[in-house]
Amino acid sequence: GDVAVMTGVTGAATALTVAVAELEPLPFEPVQTRQTAPTAAGVYVMDVVPLATVTALPVMRLWNYKAENPRIPSMEEIAAALRLTGWLKVQRRAGLVRLPEVGMALDFGGWGKEYAVDMVAQIARRHGLTQALVDFGHDLCAVGAAPGKPAWHIGLEDPAEPGSCWGSVAVSDCAVASSGDYLRTFTLNGRRFGHIVDPRTGWPVLNGCHQVTVIARGCLQAGVLSTAAFILGAEKGRIMVDETMGAEACFVTETAKHQTKGFFNYVVTY
Repeated sequence: GDVAVMTGVTGAATALTVAVAELEPLPFEPVQTRQTAPTAAGVYVMDVVPLATVTALPVMRLWNYKAENPRIPSMEEIAAALRLTGWLKVQRRAGLVRLPEVGMALDFGGWGKEYAVDMVAQIARRHGLTQALVDFGHDLCAVGAAPGKPAWHIGLEDPAEPGSCWGSVAVSDCAVASSGDYLRTFTLNGRRFGHIVDPRTGWPVLNGCHQVTVIARGCLQAGVLSTAAFILGAEKGRIMVDETMGAEACFVTETAKHQTKGFFNYVVTY
């Protein structure tokens, strides 16, 4: 059936109820239970979902990097916006999504492109294509290998020089997604603020990490993991991805590059 795509559902003056054509379980859907002990990174498995929450739009709007004169919001504004976030506040049942508090909003922009990549790759396979590369820009899925080659070679963009690559990976029948703070930013008082906001604090991520690239079985998984890992930072993010079956990652920080245990298997060497 048809799946409703909601890139920006916003509660206005009253609580908002939105009818959708079909309500499928969200990928990585949060639950109220969690594993009994944190991972070595000090992160619970289900904590990945809050780090990539679709309810963070009220906070993200405070940090408008597109504004002619961007500003840092007040602590009061951030606190008020954070009170409107949290997936468990969203009320869902078949065919309906309800935002019970005025000002709540949903934004699937952080997932939509990755989900679309997976859907196009699925369509390609369904129509018998065995060699295809679905690339929506920084998010892609490799179906099979490149014609006449053992794999697709994917360049890894250099955060210090956007448009150029610091290396590449060879992939087949898997997906690659990247998150970073070097393209959509604003600078104020000599300090750079990226577009990825930590929904736990309401502030843009400022942990010394400039880019995370994740290789996983699907693009949606790779995208959610890259965002969560970027927010966690190189140390905790690397451990989190290491403990995710079928996923590998590389972190580019201000001072070095850090990789998960198996990322080297994909790196192209010349």
